[in-house]
Amino acid sequence: MAQESGSIRFILNDTEVALSEVAPTATLLDYLRLEHRLTGTKEGCAEGDCGACTVLVGRLVRDGRGEEGLVYESVNACIRFIGSLNATHVVTVEHLAAKDGTLHPVQQAMVDFHGSQCGFCTPGFVMSLYGLWLTNDNPSRAAIEKALQGNLCRCTGYEPIIRAAEAAARERPSALFDPITRTREAVTARLEALRQTETIVIRKGEDCLILPVDATDLARVLAEHPDATIVAGSTDVGLWVTKQMRSLNPVIFIGGIAELQRIESSEAGLTIGAGVSYTAARDALSAAYPTLGCLIDRIGGDQIRNMGTIGGNIANGSPIGDSPPPLIALGATVTLRSKDSTRSLPLEDFFIAYGRQDRKPGEFVESVFVPALPAGEHFAAYKVTKRRDEDISALLGAFRISLDGDRVKTARIAFGGMAATPKRAKAVEAALIGQPWTEDTIRKAQAAFEADYQPITDWRATAAYRLLAAKNLLMRFFLESTGEIVQLQRFEEVA
Repeated sequence: MAQESGSIRFILNDTEVALSEVAPTATLLDYLRLEHRLTGTKEGCAEGDCGACTVLVGRLVRDGRGEEGLVYESVNACIRFIGSLNATHVVTVEHLAAKDGTLHPVQQAMVDFHGSQCGFCTPGFVMSLYGLWLTNDNPSRAAIEKALQGNLCRCTGYEPIIRAAEAAARERPSALFDPITRTREAVTARLEALRQTETIVIRKGEDCLILPVDATDLARVLAEHPDATIVAGSTDVGLWVTKQMRSLNPVIFIGGIAELQRIESSEAGLTIGAGVSYTAARDALSAAYPTLGCLIDRIGGDQIRNMGTIGGNIANGSPIGDSPPPLIALGATVTLRSKDSTRSLPLEDFFIAYGRQDRKPGEFVESVFVPALPAGEHFAAYKVTKRRDEDISALLGAFRISLDGDRVKTARIAFGGMAATPKRAKAVEAALIGQPWTEDTIRKAQAAFEADYQPITDWRATAAYRLLAAKNLLMRFFLESTGEIVQLQRFEEVA
């Protein structure tokens, strides 16, 4: 059995914090405001949607070459649990200005270009733009818009804020001025000293939170607590707490497990650890399957993509999760691990019914394998929402075909939002296979959607709309694959 310690340690702005009493569902937002009176971080929606609570979290990350560096990412403090912060550096808006009160260039630009009116959302915008300022000294307008996807303002409109971002990018004072640049080396050393080397267990009354030290330890802990809630990014579980007022106990935090953060590429395909965030996976997925880069850019805002994980999106089994349909269309397999065994199964078979997945007590999602797309095959995924950015899908369709001459050799089509689980359209596939890849074939195959799906009507879309949209997406896929129309890529210039 691994050794245990009983405290979470991290750096808050310039102060090291050690917490030995913390509830599993305690949020970073409440901690900042109630315990430290850092009230620049606001509560707006309490569901990771508006960005008023945006802060930066820095952590040590190992890149594809095995080199480790300190990376800062914007996150939503309202749904980020304290238990996930071990060995990180939390930076709030109060940390940006100089000791004499001189504003940071990002803050000053917001003043100069009138990017604030009521001021409530302004600190969140500042922190999102500060994250961009740290990593990009010449951002395109598309890059700025992408950085602001997760921030909502109802006073100024966004044009003054975008102009402020462009102006701030040109202002590069001495490295001694910027708080992160100035202390990067020292903070890196401090985080290395805080690195977890043993299991962390914290009990507060009847509540318990656990941070396993590695994947083997996770398997052991889960065998002892098979009913525990596993938390990776908390972009979904966070709402269980802030909106549904659930009491979760015990909670196992896995964000610090290095083995679950790996991305391995081979000729056969990509293996993505369950703890890999959308942001971390984007480049690898986009390089292998270009349409997925555009899809990931529409999943939440940067704050959500920095926190949310592909493994978590699979494990929670939501019928409107954005990653399962394209992964199913690509023929992905999921690996489940327990204390005593490891098994793999096709991802489509993992989803049994609404709220039910093929995951036995003590098992956790360890990784997903996505096969390489053979040359010449056509693949695309489309997300339909009420608003374009930062919205939950009404439906999401993924399409993959191979041709033998002018006829369809193979077809895999999967949808989310059309059934109780992410589900393949096998009747539509059958209507396509062996037929010429023509508009007439597509129109005949569209009728088969009624055999595959009986969608519900809810506030996102009616059943009739969902069926019609699914049929139209099949036609769009055909037209794109034949060059009749060009696929739209809003953030194509953003690396």
